[in-house]
Amino acid sequence: MTLPALTRIQPRLTPLAALGLVLVMAGAVVWHLGRGETASILMNVVLAVLAGFVAYGRWRLRPISPRQAA
Repeated sequence: MTLPALTRIQPRLTPLAALGLVLVMAGAVVWHLGRGETASILMNVVLAVLAGFVAYGRWRLRPISPRQAA
């Protein structure tokens, strides 16, 4: 998730990776609910919110410009 932003090569992949993590964490919440593991849900929700913050921030608030061609 951080490599495209750090290298500025294909920085549009950063919010897409973050969005993918949000989807994975949402699936993890459903998985833990189905198994009755309510203690694990809080960490999944926290990680989903953080990844959602990165996705929204890099998509709308402060997008990263790609590296200029030499």
